[in-house]
Amino acid sequence: MLANLPARILFPPVCAGCRRLVAAPGTLCGQCWPTLRFIERPWCEVLGTPFSHEIGEGILSADAIANPPPFARARSAVVYEGAARQMALGLKFRDRTELGPWMARWMMRAGGELVADADVIVPVPLHRRRFFWRRFNQSAELARAIGVQSGKPFAPDAVIRVRPTRQQVGLGARERETNVRGAFRVPTEAEILVRGRRVLLVDDVYTTGTTVSAVTRALKRGGAAEVDVLTFARVLPGDFRPDDAGTI
Repeated sequence: MLANLPARILFPPVCAGCRRLVAAPGTLCGQCWPTLRFIERPWCEVLGTPFSHEIGEGILSADAIANPPPFARARSAVVYEGAARQMALGLKFRDRTELGPWMARWMMRAGGELVADADVIVPVPLHRRRFFWRRFNQSAELARAIGVQSGKPFAPDAVIRVRPTRQQVGLGARERETNVRGAFRVPTEAEILVRGRRVLLVDDVYTTGTTVSAVTRALKRGGAAEVDVLTFARVLPGDFRPDDAGTI
């Protein structure tokens, strides 16, 4: 404890949501904690959207039945609101990479079965231009942390973004789908990483599912046997508003 005292004085731990001083790193203050809403069972076995009450094991949501996704299962740790929203924005736009391992722990709690079944962990990629501007990929930070904590292989280059796309902020569901269509590819030299394997695809926020669906299709074209999706936060159906600049 005394050995860490100089570091704690120079870099005191701050709330993961609002940056108020807290007792320990990776924790939330008393004002932010009540705004956190973990996604718990019962949920749709495919999309991971929570049900208001238990309606039976293996039940699918109406959306999963009407619009089956290309991935097998999706899970998210928290609802995209309050402190969770601030954490996601902090990681993505404010260089708060120290949040990655803490966010990953919550993700592993929500998607433990997906992590256990995975052969390899792959992040949603950034285009090289955006990576050069931002200097890091927030999805890769989360995927790397999950790999370290689970001992599963991490393959950051298994899928690439072959063309730049517009920011999804402010786009409606149909515009988002058009924006990312054909934007991802598994390079020939990377097919060995995914061929015949169950891939865990990691992203920061699940909004409409268009991005992870596009990446899933690319992974399957590259030979992946199955794809599961794990994100930190989720915009629940009915909460998505294209004009909300905070929806990423």
